[in-house]
Amino acid sequence: MSREPAARAPSPPRGRRRAVIRSILVLGAFAALPASEIALAQTSSSETAHAIAPTGTLRAAINYGNPVLAQKGPDGQPAGVSADLARELGRRLGLPVGFVTFDTAGAVVEALGGARSWDVAFLAIDPHRGETIAFSPPYVLIEGAYMVRADSPITRNAEVDRPGMRIAVGRNTAYDLYLGRHLKAAERVYAPTSADALALFLAEKPEVLASVRQPLEAYARDHAGLRLLPGRFMVIEQAVATPKANGQAADYMRAFIEEMKASGFVARALARSGQNDAVVAPAASAP
Repeated sequence: MSREPAARAPSPPRGRRRAVIRSILVLGAFAALPASEIALAQTSSSETAHAIAPTGTLRAAINYGNPVLAQKGPDGQPAGVSADLARELGRRLGLPVGFVTFDTAGAVVEALGGARSWDVAFLAIDPHRGETIAFSPPYVLIEGAYMVRADSPITRNAEVDRPGMRIAVGRNTAYDLYLGRHLKAAERVYAPTSADALALFLAEKPEVLASVRQPLEAYARDHAGLRLLPGRFMVIEQAVATPKANGQAADYMRAFIEEMKASGFVARALARSGQNDAVVAPAASAP
C-alpha cells in the first residue's frame, strides 16, 4: 500500500523570508558588540540627545590651557583628543557640535550655567569640582611635575613642601586644587593660567613651578638652566564632565568613554596630536 508524501508547510513569501534573514543578521551582529557599545546603541536616541544637549547643539567646552588634550588646528578650530571625542560624541547623538573654548580649566567650571555654559567639558577629576559636576571614568592619565632651576638644592618632590618655599601655579588648575589640599608649609604663588605661571616663575624667581609634565619637559629641553624633579607629585585623571544634575548624561558618558578607550579611539587621537607620552587610562571597574 503506497503512502502519499507528507505535505510540507507552505513557504513564507519571499519578501517575508528576506525580512526574517535581515532580522537574524542584525541580532547576530548586535550580540557580538561589547556591552558598552550595546548600551550606547540602545540609548543613542533623540530622547537621549535632547537630555544631553537640550538646545539641539552639543556645546563642548575645550580648555586650551592643557596642551596635551587640546590644541588649535591649522584652521583655527579645536584639535586634539578632547575635540576628537566631542566630535565623535556629536556624531553618535546625531547633533552638531558647537565648541566653547577657554584658556583655563577654572574658567570652564565657572562658565557652567552662565552665558557660555556647556553640555560636556573635558576636565581633570577633582572633588571640589565634583560639587557641581559629574565625571566619567578617566580617559587619559597625566602627571603633575615640578620644575626648578638647575642650581636649585631641591632634588626630590618631598623637599618642596617646606617653609619659605614658593610654588608658581596656574590658579584653579587641577594641580593647584591638589596642592591646596596637601601642602603643609610651602606657599602657592598664583598666575591666571599655566602659561602665565611659567612666565612668573622665570621673572619673579619662586623656587618651584608646578604644571603638567609634557609642556614642562618640552620647555626644559629647549632652555638651559632648568630641570624637572624626578617622578611626579600627582596623577591627573582627565575625564568628560557633565552638569551634576543631569544623571542621564553622566550614565551615557560612562559607557561612551569606556568604549572609546577599549576601541583604541583615545590612543589614536593622542597619537594624531603628537601626544604619545600621554597614558590612556585603564578600564574602569563596574560602578
